[in-house]
Amino acid sequence: MFGIASQKLRSTLWLGAVLAAVSALLLPAQAATAQTRVLPDFTDLVEQVGPSVVNIRTIEKVTVRPSNGSGVDEEMLEFFRRFGLPVPNMPPRQQGPRSNQPQEEEQPRGVGSGFILSADGFIMTNAHVVDGADEMIVTLTDKREFKARLVGADKRTDVAVVKIEASGLPAVKIGDVNRLKVGEWVMAIGSPFGLENSVTAGIVSAKQRDTGDYLPFIQTDVAINPGNSGGPLINMRGEVVGINSQIYSRSGGYMGIAFAIPIDEAIRVSEQLRASGRVTRGRIGVQIDQVTKEVAEAIGLGKPQGALVRGVESGSPAEKAGVEAGDIILKFDGKVIEKSTDLPRLVGNIKPGTRSPLTVFRRGSTKDLSVTIGEVEADKPARKEREEKPRISGAAQSLGLLVADLTEAQKKELKLKGGVLVNAATEAAARAGLREGDVILAVANVEVGSVREFEAVLGRLDKGKPINVLFRRGDWAQYAVIRPVR
Repeated sequence: MFGIASQKLRSTLWLGAVLAAVSALLLPAQAATAQTRVLPDFTDLVEQVGPSVVNIRTIEKVTVRPSNGSGVDEEMLEFFRRFGLPVPNMPPRQQGPRSNQPQEEEQPRGVGSGFILSADGFIMTNAHVVDGADEMIVTLTDKREFKARLVGADKRTDVAVVKIEASGLPAVKIGDVNRLKVGEWVMAIGSPFGLENSVTAGIVSAKQRDTGDYLPFIQTDVAINPGNSGGPLINMRGEVVGINSQIYSRSGGYMGIAFAIPIDEAIRVSEQLRASGRVTRGRIGVQIDQVTKEVAEAIGLGKPQGALVRGVESGSPAEKAGVEAGDIILKFDGKVIEKSTDLPRLVGNIKPGTRSPLTVFRRGSTKDLSVTIGEVEADKPARKEREEKPRISGAAQSLGLLVADLTEAQKKELKLKGGVLVNAATEAAARAGLREGDVILAVANVEVGSVREFEAVLGRLDKGKPINVLFRRGDWAQYAVIRPVR
C-alpha cells in the first residue's frame, strides 16, 4: 500500500516538473507575443501618410552692397581714386571705377514641413514657416519640386495655406480631435534640421493645453525639432489630428514637450484662408483677466471661474451691451466660461454682426445681456526693413532677444513715438510670451525709445531677477515677465 502511494507520488512530482519546464519555455514566448501586440508598428502608417508630407524651403531676397575686395572702407577708397593713387591690397585691374549700386541676392531663409490638403495642390503649414519669404519651394517625397504661392496666413493661430500647380497629389485624411485620448500613440513626419521625411513617435501628453496663444494645443512627447514645424501629427488610424507647431525648450532643441495645433481649428482657419485669403474673427472689446480663488471667495462667486473684465473699450460692442469693468463673464453664447482664455476663443469663432447672449456676475448677482459681435482688425506688426540689419544687444541676447530700432515709417504706421522692435525671441523671452513683431515700450517700468535706451536700462538691472516688460502686439499693449535662467 505504501509502495503504491510512493509510486503515485513520484509520478505526480515528475509530471509537475515536466509541466513546469514546459511553462518556463512557453512563458517568455507568450510574454514576447503580448508585448508585440501592445507596442505599435508604424511602418504601414509611414507608407500611407508619408507621400502626403512635403518639405518647404523658403528664400528671402536681400539687398547687399558689393565689396571692393581691398579691405579699405569706401570713403578711403574714393580718396585714393580721386588723387590717382594705387589702392593697397587691390590688383591694378580692379582699381578703376566700380559700381557701388546695391544688388539683390537670394538667401535661404529656413526649412519647414507641410502636408497636402487636396489633390489639386493646396498645402497646409505653419504661418511662421512662410512668414517673410519671397519665394517658397515645395519638395515632394518623389523629389519633384514646385514653386508655391501663398494663399493666406494667420499669425494668431500660426496656420498658413500655400498652393502648388499640380494634380493627382496624395491628400491626407483628417481625423477627429474629439476622439483623441491622452496616452494615445501618435506619430510625426517632417524635416527636422532639413532632414526630409524623418519619422518620430510618442504619446499624447495632454489636450486643451493653454500656452497663452489663441488656440488650446495638443501636448505630446513626440520628438519635434526645428524644421518639423508645419508637419502633421498623425494618429494610429493614419489621420492627421494636429499641426506640429511649437516646443518647450531652454536650449532651442527638443526637451520632451511639443505642441500641435488641433486639426479641427486649423481646418476652420484654412477654409477662410482659401475663400478670402484672410481670417475674420469676432470681438467685443474687453480687457480680461483670470478670476483667482481669493477674488471668487471675496465676491461670493463660490469657485474661480469666468473672465474678469478689467476694462471696456469706449464705443465697443461690450460697452453698448452694458458690460462694465469689474463684471465677471460667466457664459457667452450659451457656453460656460471656465477660465478667462475661453472667452476670446469663443468670441473669435462667432461671425461679426451676430447677436449673442452674455451672462455676467455683478455685485453678488447674475445679469443677462446681449451683445452684437464686432470684427477684429488685422494685426499691424512692424515689418523689418531688409536694408537695415537689426542692432544686436549683448544684454538683450542674454534674455533671448534680438531687437532693432523702429523706422520712422513704422512709428507712423503704429502711431508710436518710440520703442524697440523684436526681430527674434527665444529662450527666456519666448517663454515669457514675446515673439517676432512685438514692440517693447518699457522695461522695468522705464520707457524705452531706442535700442540704445533699451541697452542702458538692461545694463542697470540685476541680471538674475525677473524683468517686467510692457510691449505692444498689434493694437494691444500687455505685460510680460522675463525670468532669466540661473
